Amino acid sequence: MSSLETEVRPAPTSLPMGEKRLMLAAGRASGELGNRIAERLGVGLTDPGLKTFSDGEIYCRYRESIRGADIFIIQSIAGNAGTGLTINDALMELLVMVEAAKGASAHRVIAVSPWYGYSRQDKKSAPREPITARLVARCLETAGIDRLLTMDLHAGQVQGFFSRPVDHMTAMPILTQYVEDQLGDEQDIVIIAPDAGRVKLTQKFAQKIGRPYALLEKERPAQQVAEIGYVIGDVRDKVAVIVDDIIDTGGTLAAASETVIDEGASKVFAVATHGVFSGRAFETLAASPLSGIVVTDTVPLRAGAPDLIRVLTTADILEDSVRRIFTDDSVSDIFAGENQLF
Repeated sequence: MSSLETEVRPAPTSLPMGEKRLMLAAGRASGELGNRIAERLGVGLTDPGLKTFSDGEIYCRYRESIRGADIFIIQSIAGNAGTGLTINDALMELLVMVEAAKGASAHRVIAVSPWYGYSRQDKKSAPREPITARLVARCLETAGIDRLLTMDLHAGQVQGFFSRPVDHMTAMPILTQYVEDQLGDEQDIVIIAPDAGRVKLTQKFAQKIGRPYALLEKERPAQQVAEIGYVIGDVRDKVAVIVDDIIDTGGTLAAASETVIDEGASKVFAVATHGVFSGRAFETLAASPLSGIVVTDTVPLRAGAPDLIRVLTTADILEDSVRRIFTDDSVSDIFAGENQLF
């Protein structure tokens, strides 16, 4: 080796701090996000040895010892078209990884699920419906998690389904900073709440960037079907930014953007934490009046996304959260205690 060459060594798969060891593993729903978090922590991902048998059963065997380690298992409960996982595959894979880690004598098992699938089924809206968000919580705790790290739950009350600690992060600082950086020169920006349930979120978002907000009156006649009524507030000749936690089929967002434009807005953008984009969402949104959509990488973006969609990473927030959980430091300090206010 010449004096100008440097030897490239792989990152260690555990990060010792005193007598403790931090280890990371990622499921097939969140492999790219797991790599980003591991890179920022300066560790390599531990190979969980995942595979799917011909009958669809999921198998896991960690390739190295995790005995006595704090292992953080990164897996959003979301489908990933790139790896062929459905949302239900991702959930089962997470449960199997947790079970394997507990059986391998890990000291603590922390599930890092930035997108908590089934979170919208958090209450009974009609007789004989399940509360599936609660069921998922029970499954995770039965499998053996010691705590959950998640991001922008559809309803913060989902934390109440757990008897173990839940660290509830938010991507809103990333999104507010993006809006300030990209649209800060616009004189007339108004932040839009897509429904009454998002008013608190929108108020905080608008406060962070020092702009007014307005509200869309919305009716939902059936699941995954929305009808936008009218705008409460002034949007005429303004640049509107619709803020939500989830974009799924895109129908609500497309209808909202059309309503805002009809009310006189000059442009309309959208920001959200979780870009699920199921069904024909890409086609629906591409045909809408939206000038741009910003989401984060809590859910892997499938191929074929229109150019108006941009993805920001949550790896910095999650890396800081993982480090603080491992060292028993305050996680809420990341947001100055305001992560519960979004």
